[in-house]
Parts: sequence; structure tokens; C-alpha cells
Amino acid sequence: MNWKKIGHKLKKIFVILFLAQLVYIILLKWIDPPVTITQLVSWVSGYGLKRDYITWKEMSSNAPLAVMSSEDQLFPVHNGFDWKSIEKAIRYNDRKKTSIIRGGSTISQQVAKNVFLWQGRSWTRKGLEAYFTFMIEKIWGKKRILEVYLNVSEMGRGVFGIEAAAHYYFKKPARKLTQREAALIAACLPNPKKYKVNPASPYMDRRATWIVSQMNYLRSDDDIDALLKGKVIEKKGYRHE
Repeated sequence: MNWKKIGHKLKKIFVILFLAQLVYIILLKWIDPPVTITQLVSWVSGYGLKRDYITWKEMSSNAPLAVMSSEDQLFPVHNGFDWKSIEKAIRYNDRKKTSIIRGGSTISQQVAKNVFLWQGRSWTRKGLEAYFTFMIEKIWGKKRILEVYLNVSEMGRGVFGIEAAAHYYFKKPARKLTQREAALIAACLPNPKKYKVNPASPYMDRRATWIVSQMNYLRSDDDIDALLKGKVIEKKGYRHE
């Protein structure tokens, strides 16, 4: 057996795969993901696949503001990882020792997982998630990451993206979502298969009320405001758009 030839072939395969995924990442800066593993699993499992990708301009500003308020309030200024939240989640999980795990993922990490990977908590997946998070932060920029997040995230059983969710729950396009409606959709994101948006449970109602209060508070934040308006800002050596 010629190990040198095998090693050469494996190296060649690795280079080809690396270049292929790099090209794919670059293309997704402008085109929508054809399909994700999570979407395929939903369809195969019988939950269906409702989705309708839309552009940033076709969304109410309430939509991105609601998900940032709910999921990642430091999104405009971090580099893809919120280390304080990650450390806090690790301490919580170590202390509680339960099967219910608290996450510390940013919106960027969730996009990396939802677009390129599969659901799960293996170290292999987490390592790949870190790589893809780094790459999309460098290549896509904040606005595109948030746009993709709002298009691919599961927001109900078989419901993917803010446009499909707006029609499914409120019979209207995403550009017409009110602050309260956007907050209700954002409230389901931790577990979209469990939490019902409309009609909302008492828990969801309380959660949405909290998100609305955060939206009112964050709307005046300079970095949040700049991102919602699509501006590019230089901040402490970190450039986001």
C-alpha cells in the first residue's frame, strides 16, 4: 500500500473541500441558502417546510430589533462570540446538573449552525460552528448575518423565516409586523416547536412584553440604530456593516 500516494490524495480532497465551502460561504453573502439540514429534517419528519426568503428592505425594522432584543443584545458590537454569556451559561449548566442546557450562542453562532450544520451538542459540531461563525463575521458582515438569521430560523413547526411566520401567525407580510407581533415571534425562538405565538400562552405574553420593553430601550442605542439603518461604523477597531 502506497501511503504517500494515499496521503497526497487525501490532501487534494481536503483542499478541494476547503475551497468549495469557502466559495459557498462567499456566494451566500449575496444569494439565499438553497436549503438547510434543519429544514430538510422538518420536511422529512412531516412538519412541512413553509418559507419565503425576503430582503432586508422587505422586513419591518421591528423584526431585526425584536430578535436582537430577545436573543443577542450585543450583536452589533461583538465579533461573533459573547464570551461573558458563554461563561455564564457554562457556570449555570455545571451548577444545575440537569438535562435542560442553557445556551450562550450569539445570533452569528446560530446562523452558522442553522445554515451550514446540524442541530446537536457534540464537540465536533461546536468546533465547526466556531469556524463558520468566524468566517461569516469576516465575509458577510452584521447586516447580512441578521438578514439570513431572519430568513432561515425556525419560528414554529415547519415555519422558517420571518415572512412565513408573519403570514402563518398574523396573515400579513413581514414588512407590516407591529412591535408586539415581532416580539411574539421572537419570543418563540428558544423552542419554536414548543412555544405558540398565536394564540399566545401567558408565558409567551409575558415574554413578549419584556421583549417590547427591551426594544423600546435599545432603539435609541447608537450601534443598534446604525445597524437597523444599514450604516457602516468603526468602533474600537471593529468594523461592522
